[in-house]
Amino acid sequence: MERYKTPSAVYLMLIKGDDILLQKRAGKKWGSGWYDVSASGHVEKNESMRTAICRETKEEINVEISPEDLEFVCLMHNHFENINYYNGYFKPKKWKGTSKINEPDKCSDLIWVNIDNLPSNILPDRKLAIENYKNNIKYSEFGWNND
Repeated sequence: MERYKTPSAVYLMLIKGDDILLQKRAGKKWGSGWYDVSASGHVEKNESMRTAICRETKEEINVEISPEDLEFVCLMHNHFENINYYNGYFKPKKWKGTSKINEPDKCSDLIWVNIDNLPSNILPDRKLAIENYKNNIKYSEFGWNND
C-alpha cells in the first residue's frame, strides 16, 4: 500500500526594517491579482526547503540567498481544495541583489509595504504567516475549519 504524500511549498519574507516585499501574482497562476510574500514555490524531489526557497527567490525576484542565511519563521499546515500542504516560511538574515520581476507572466508587481499596513488583497494564509512572524508563532493551521 502506497503512503499518502503531502506536497510542500516554501515562502520567503524579505523584510527590511518595518517593510516587507510583496509580489502580486499574475497570469494563469493560482491567486492571480492577489499579493503574496516575496517569493514562493514548490519543493522539488530530493530538495530541502532551504534549498528550494533559495532557488525560487533567484528565479522569481533575482535575489540571491545562501541557505545558511535563512531564519525559520513558521510552518503552516494548509488544507486547500482537498489538498494538504506543509508550507515553510523563511526570512533571510542577508541577501545579495536588487529585487526585480524575473517572471512577468507570473508576477505583475513588487512592492515594499509596512508590515503593519498590508494591502487588503493579500492571500489570507500569507497574511496569517506574516502575523505569525510578528507574534513569533512557529506553527499554525489554515483551511481546516473554514478559516
